[in-house]
Amino acid sequence: MEDKNYNATFLVDKSPEEVFKAVNNVYGWWSEDFKGASQNAGDEFEVRFDDIHYSRHKLTEVIPDKKVVWLVKDSRLTFIKKTDEWTGTTNVFEINEKDGKTELTFTHKGLTPGVECYDGCFSGWNYFLGSLVNLITNGQGQPHQANENCKNN
Repeated sequence: MEDKNYNATFLVDKSPEEVFKAVNNVYGWWSEDFKGASQNAGDEFEVRFDDIHYSRHKLTEVIPDKKVVWLVKDSRLTFIKKTDEWTGTTNVFEINEKDGKTELTFTHKGLTPGVECYDGCFSGWNYFLGSLVNLITNGQGQPHQANENCKNN
């Protein structure tokens, strides 16, 4: 089987600036259980999905209206044996103008069919990237709802 990174591309009728702003609004599309900052190179943030998923990210590259790269510095996925499988992988958001619209390409480098979490993470990314597209196009994403006991701790 080919080791191809998870990849998804969307075309939206919004400006590159609007897409870039939405990508950086992690709380608005990925998880409300969010701590840290996700705007500038060097920023770090954590997200949690109850006791199933924890990950800490560092923005390693930020080119306004063009590209955002997150390095996964730490992770704990409790539904697989190698719980730190995401650690050391990267999430890349590339933004380009195309035919009067904006193309957003997301790649999770290191999330390949050969890793244990691929199927579950594939489905998760499909859902949350759909949430990101909804945030971009309608102003309202569907992020993971934080447990009230865990919010902003």
